[in-house]
Amino acid sequence: MPANSLRRFLALSATLLILLTACGGETGDEDIADESETTEETTTADDDAEATADDEAAAAGDGEGITFGMILVGPRDDRGWSQAHFEGGEYIEENLPGSEMIAIDSVNPADNPELSVESVATDMIDQGAQLIFATSDDMRDGILAAAAEHPDVPMIWSSGDSAWEEGRAYMPELENLGNIMGRMEVGKAIAGCAAAMHSDAGHIAYLGPLVNAETIRLVNSAYLGAQHCWTENRGEDPADLTFEVTYIGFWFNIPGVTLDPTQVVNDFYAGGADVVVSGIDTTEAIVRTGQLAESGEAVTAVPYDFIGACDEAPAVCLGVPYFNWGPSYLETAQAVVDDSFDAEWRWLGPDEDDINDLDSSIIGFIKGDGLGEDAEAAVDALTAGLLDGSIELFEGPLVLADGTTYIAEGEVATDEQVWYFPDLLEGIDGVAETQE
Repeated sequence: MPANSLRRFLALSATLLILLTACGGETGDEDIADESETTEETTTADDDAEATADDEAAAAGDGEGITFGMILVGPRDDRGWSQAHFEGGEYIEENLPGSEMIAIDSVNPADNPELSVESVATDMIDQGAQLIFATSDDMRDGILAAAAEHPDVPMIWSSGDSAWEEGRAYMPELENLGNIMGRMEVGKAIAGCAAAMHSDAGHIAYLGPLVNAETIRLVNSAYLGAQHCWTENRGEDPADLTFEVTYIGFWFNIPGVTLDPTQVVNDFYAGGADVVVSGIDTTEAIVRTGQLAESGEAVTAVPYDFIGACDEAPAVCLGVPYFNWGPSYLETAQAVVDDSFDAEWRWLGPDEDDINDLDSSIIGFIKGDGLGEDAEAAVDALTAGLLDGSIELFEGPLVLADGTTYIAEGEVATDEQVWYFPDLLEGIDGVAETQE
């Protein structure tokens, strides 16, 4: 390039640089570096957030949940059996991310005669349910029909025995229907102990629902627990303990159909009982006992099913045996997600290390404010003995109400013999005819 041309080019470049600086402010390597750093920081932050989300998803099983149906025999807020199942469903939602429960309340002939368990299950499946829980023995026929109609949908009939190979109602053709039940016999024995330790009159009454094998074995369990603590802890003569039962006719009160449980409780106390152990799904026993205690009567009660049942009348509550369905229901839901569901019969006992561990124990017993120190010590001793096997309440001789020896002396009842108790035990004042 000629010298004069070079000089003109340099002059022009200098002028252009001055103009650019004046118009655009400071634009140089420093700005470019700042922009580069900002871009890099943003990209790094985005990458970190994405990595964190990926890690969380991996920890939660990639967020793969399940839609499941929960068919309840009563209201989801009954402070009893149905609420315990509903909260078991909530446990799945909390512990299996992405899961959703479809719950239908009060599926029973009295409250909703137009509904059938089979039709409810079908509706739930149409809404996307991949798993169905039918939560009452009363739902037997409906869930059997639903399982047959939808053989590809896993189902659980809680408290049932359709998947038990040694059971009397085994239905091997229903390969999608399993059963879950807690060994509430342990909880009821503890309840009976609490009642016996706290009864000044030596007269315990049991508020029963309908009559079937389940309710018979639970009454017998409460009686055996009461007899154990009455004799072993109090040193009393077994003949001096009165234990009576009245069945109302269903799992909860149906006006005009069942006996009124509140009136039955009144009759118990009027007849000399000073402790009522409840076996129905709802809270009438503890509620009425609290009302009578407020009026000056020396009465106490043991509610049933729900961990918070003592809250209805804390001062007169000796404790509550309760169901904790969440852990077993979560295992079932996870098995469906993993495609490893097996239609098993599962009769699950409490956690031997901690009966009240809500992440592992299907049944528990919460001691109530009304229990007292002496009774608490007896309850703790029986609980420990039942959990470690040093106390066996189903060891013979066990004699039925008609005088028949059911379990011979020195023998221990098998699972089948306990599950299918044919009658109340001798010493219980009441009548129970099983419903097949």
